[in-house]
Amino acid sequence: MFRVGSGFDVHRFEEAADENAAVVLGGVNIPHTHRLLAHSDGDVLSHALCDALLGALALGDIGQYFPDSDSRYAGISSMQLLSDVYEMLKQGGWSLQNADITLIAEKPRLAEYREAIRQSLADCLQLPLSAISVKATTSEGLGFTGRGEGIAVQAQVLIQDGS
Repeated sequence: MFRVGSGFDVHRFEEAADENAAVVLGGVNIPHTHRLLAHSDGDVLSHALCDALLGALALGDIGQYFPDSDSRYAGISSMQLLSDVYEMLKQGGWSLQNADITLIAEKPRLAEYREAIRQSLADCLQLPLSAISVKATTSEGLGFTGRGEGIAVQAQVLIQDGS
């Protein structure tokens, strides 16, 4: 049996406190003038991927397992959250076949970080690099992403029952 999951997440930018600011995407620090506002490290890409996995498992969403009202998750690495969700998948007897992720933002530009993000996700999810797709697009100046106010990410996954 196969299942498909879809995830979507958004985070807004906030002014960075120092000149060494970075945005975390897929566990990779990308230098930027702003950081993403969040309870965790703000890795919007990992959050969307968590929701896609949880959706495929019919287990709800990331907020049910890692609520922003819980101080245990303040500043936590979203790759740890992704690892925890992936463990749920394995414990349920499922295997992840592939992930397809689209980042929607005017900045930061993703091209020079794309392969590092793919590798980071492949390592976390114990998949071959060929099973992870990461791409980026702009919204042509439209909406909050077009105005540079934040980042949106869509993620889709295919899982297979291992039994």
